[in-house]
Amino acid sequence: MGLPGLRGSDHIGFTVPDLDEAESFLVDVLGAVPVYTLPGRSGEGDWMTRQLGVHPRTAIREIRFYRLGNGTNIEVFAYDAADGQAPPPRNSDIGGHHLALYVDDLDAAVAHLHAYGVDVMGEPVVSGAASAGQRWIYFRAPWGMQFELVSFPDGKAYEQDTETLLWHPARPAE
Repeated sequence: MGLPGLRGSDHIGFTVPDLDEAESFLVDVLGAVPVYTLPGRSGEGDWMTRQLGVHPRTAIREIRFYRLGNGTNIEVFAYDAADGQAPPPRNSDIGGHHLALYVDDLDAAVAHLHAYGVDVMGEPVVSGAASAGQRWIYFRAPWGMQFELVSFPDGKAYEQDTETLLWHPARPAE
């Protein structure tokens, strides 16, 4: 049952309008570490459509990889899209998404974001039900992508009633 050999998430990839702006945000604000860069690419024939699902004349300008704390890696693309680019989807749109980052001290992390002028959305929320013990808040990258800070230093309520725990950066892999 399931995908043979699955170990976990390797990276999360997303497209940005300006790689240098994204790098400044990821490195200076979030603390990501640049790891390596790949050159751009354009495909012959229908390669870009077949392999990536984009317009066949679209080109990738550059790809950059980052390590972000003790979690999954980040792959950041810059495209020259032959058919234009849409704004980031909202959470309520099909394909809507956010990237959640675990922090030890939510209040200190929110203060840090404010100090950098980051668009922090609302106030920290205290979760209930199975997520009781968790606090969270959303914020936006300069290009509009939504991120979330999450913290539950004493665990979540669901952990008391199950043997299968969600992955957590502070917990060793099972």
